[in-house]
Amino acid sequence: MWIYQKQLQHPVKIERPNPRLASIIITALGGPDGETGAAMRYLNQRYTMPDGRVVGILTDVGTEEMGHQEMVSSIVYQLTRNLTPDEIIAGGFDKYYVDHGAGIFPASASGMPFNAASIASKEDALASIHEDLAAEQKARAMYDNILRLSDDPDVNDAIRFLRQREVVHFQRFGEAMEILKDKKF
Repeated sequence: MWIYQKQLQHPVKIERPNPRLASIIITALGGPDGETGAAMRYLNQRYTMPDGRVVGILTDVGTEEMGHQEMVSSIVYQLTRNLTPDEIIAGGFDKYYVDHGAGIFPASASGMPFNAASIASKEDALASIHEDLAAEQKARAMYDNILRLSDDPDVNDAIRFLRQREVVHFQRFGEAMEILKDKKF
């Protein structure tokens, strides 16, 4: 059971709409290294973990990734609110807009919709945790790439927070690996 607090993990207050940036950041929601896949991966992997401590780590990180989905969705929404048709076209947001308006839809920056095939889950606990370690590094790299492309300090503040949490998640999965390495299963 979870307790939901109706607030973001880190404040998101974007002053200037920027559809070009929104079309890049959407990948953090539904791209191959995004938060939707991470949340689903970790929350599904926990069912076959042979140690309750590792189940706890997967539950903690998986639910935090759901909070990251909220943050990314808030960023995209704030970057696209109240745009005129001319701003949508000039910002390169027109293809997304035609399909979704300013609604939040999990997709990659290239426009590929989220696909559950990107979720890795094996009965083999070590294989899953190795996948999780790699996933957190790929997410960190994705956020590094977003930061290279963004010149908006409000966006960058939230993205830096998300990037740092990926580093912490990597450390938590390192703890899980240590727990599992001595197990016989």
